[in-house]
Amino acid sequence: MRQASFLLLTIFCCTSAFSQQKPTGSESSTELVADNGHLMLKLDLSRGGAIAWLSLTGSERSIVNIADEGRYIQQSYYAGRSLDRKAEGQAPRWSPWSWNPIQVGDAFRHRAQILDYHKKGNELYVKCVPMQWDMNDKPAEAEMEQWTTLKGNVLEVRNRLTCHRTDAIYGDSILCDQELPAVYPVSALKNLYTYQGEAPFTKEEVQQLTVINLSSGFWGIYNGVSENWMAFTDDSGWGMVVYNPKCTKFLAGLSGVTGKESKDGSTSYIAPVRKEMLTKNCVYEYKYYILVGSLKEMRATIYKLHRKSGSL
Repeated sequence: MRQASFLLLTIFCCTSAFSQQKPTGSESSTELVADNGHLMLKLDLSRGGAIAWLSLTGSERSIVNIADEGRYIQQSYYAGRSLDRKAEGQAPRWSPWSWNPIQVGDAFRHRAQILDYHKKGNELYVKCVPMQWDMNDKPAEAEMEQWTTLKGNVLEVRNRLTCHRTDAIYGDSILCDQELPAVYPVSALKNLYTYQGEAPFTKEEVQQLTVINLSSGFWGIYNGVSENWMAFTDDSGWGMVVYNPKCTKFLAGLSGVTGKESKDGSTSYIAPVRKEMLTKNCVYEYKYYILVGSLKEMRATIYKLHRKSGSL
């Protein structure tokens, strides 16, 4: 892991658009919405199409924290060396920093620009030009795409980053930890669970983990997550699971206090993490799942997803 500030960037906010290019969807829309009778999903088109709302159908309570533009559920990637670019307008708080495109926007509150979006049944598609987090109004030489589909109480998300960098300063072919993705459940979901045993997908008992508060200096780091998921629940066992079949390392924790909701400053946090090398001209794609329900139900669904993938 790099300096303690790595991955803390998603706690801060970004606002306003930067480009004259126009999306092919309706320009009057600020949300893309799907509801399959189990879950309601909303993407924020003023913030790069990031996931801004996830609730049970008919509920007025979203379990995604959106207290600032750095929360949500969004794409964020890292590549190259960390550089001091303060002379070029880099935010002092985020210096030195690597090449870091962000789906929502930058630390100076310039937002990513939507290029395209559409809805087909319960699948929502968005495409945007991300911003470099640490720099002042500097679009990244890249595009992000996101396909988000509701399937029962499961949110299936496919993310794609397409890079076409021309810079010669960050270097290339460097392995970096990636959030795949960064997820911010509300802090009312306060109990952290996973399975870290040596017999994954055999229904062995799950473990409740100690929740690390960000005030300690960093999120909790959890290796050996052998079933590839982590959950925050309330005291009844109901909540949200993040499942990425390619990740056995996760970050998780609490910023602030428990008991808060979607627009409060306090939040929970989960990120599956994996080292990946993002070269200057590459396409990187991955899939993950968000599940909503009781811990027992969500784990059973993960087992079905695991079998369907051919891993069992």
